[in-house]
Amino acid sequence: MNIIITGATGFVGKNLSKFLKEKGHHISPLSLRKAWELDQNAEAIIHLAGKAHDTKNTSAEKEYFEINTELTKKLFEEFLNTTAQDFIYFSSVKATADTVEGFLDENHKSNPQTPYGKSKLYAEEYLLSQKLPENKRLFIIRPCMIHGPGNKGNLNLLYKFVQKGIPYPLAAFENKRSFLSIDNLNFLILEMLSNKNVGSGIYNFADDEVLSTNELVKLIANTSGKKEKLWKISSKLISATAKMGDVMKLPLNSERLKKLTENYWVSNQKIKNALGIAKLPVSASEGLEKTIKSFK
Repeated sequence: MNIIITGATGFVGKNLSKFLKEKGHHISPLSLRKAWELDQNAEAIIHLAGKAHDTKNTSAEKEYFEINTELTKKLFEEFLNTTAQDFIYFSSVKATADTVEGFLDENHKSNPQTPYGKSKLYAEEYLLSQKLPENKRLFIIRPCMIHGPGNKGNLNLLYKFVQKGIPYPLAAFENKRSFLSIDNLNFLILEMLSNKNVGSGIYNFADDEVLSTNELVKLIANTSGKKEKLWKISSKLISATAKMGDVMKLPLNSERLKKLTENYWVSNQKIKNALGIAKLPVSASEGLEKTIKSFK
C-alpha cells in the first residue's frame, strides 16, 4: 500500500513509518511546512503533524488553530480530490475531555478547556461535517499518552526521579491512568488499514490496562533495579506547593501535578470490537517496561 504520512519526523511518525515499511508498505513523508501536493498514487493518508500541547503555556492560541485545525482542513480537502481511500487523523483524548470521571469512551460529550484541545476538536468537527464518498473512509484517532523507546517526556522525568533515589512524594494521590505503547499504536493502525470492514468514525487508542502513578513508580524501580520509595505527604500541602511552582517556575507546578495524579481512564473497547480482537498484543506493563529500559 502507498501511504502518505505527515509529521513523519516526530516520535510516532518515525516509529509508525518504520513499522509499516517492515510490513511491506511504501511510505511517503509529507511536510506541511512548505508548498506541498499529494501523491495521486497514494491509497491512504495518515495525518500526524500538529502542534503539541504546550505544558508551559507559552504558545499563542492562534498557533494551535492555524496548525491543528486549518492545516487539517486543507489536507482533507485535497484528500477528497484524490483516489486515496483512507484518511487517518490523529487527534487526542484532550479534544474531548481534560479531566475524566469514570472512564472515557467515544460517546463522551466533548468539552475541552485548552486551546490545544479545542483546536483538535474543531478539526474533528470539520472532518465529520464533510460529505464522504462511499469509497472513502475517515478515521479520527484519539490516543492517550503515547510512549516507547526514544520518547522523552514526563515518563523520562519520573524515571530520572526514581533513579536518583528520591522518594516519590505524591503517593497520597490515588489515581488510574491509561497509557498507549507505540507497539500497540502501530498494531492498531496496520489492522485498520488492512481490515476494510472497519467503518469510519472516532476511535480511542489506549492499552488494555490502567495503572496508578504509584504502580508506575514501582514498575520503574523494579525494572531499573532500584528500591521503591513512596511518601504519602498531605495532598493539600502538595497542591499548595504546586501553586507556588506556577509562580516560581519550580519543577513541580499545577500542570505537572495534574498529569502525575489525575484519573484518566480511556476505553479502547470500540476499536477492539471493530477489529474483532479480545486484547492488544502488548500489555500496559510490558510496554512501559520496554520504554523504561530504553532510558538507561
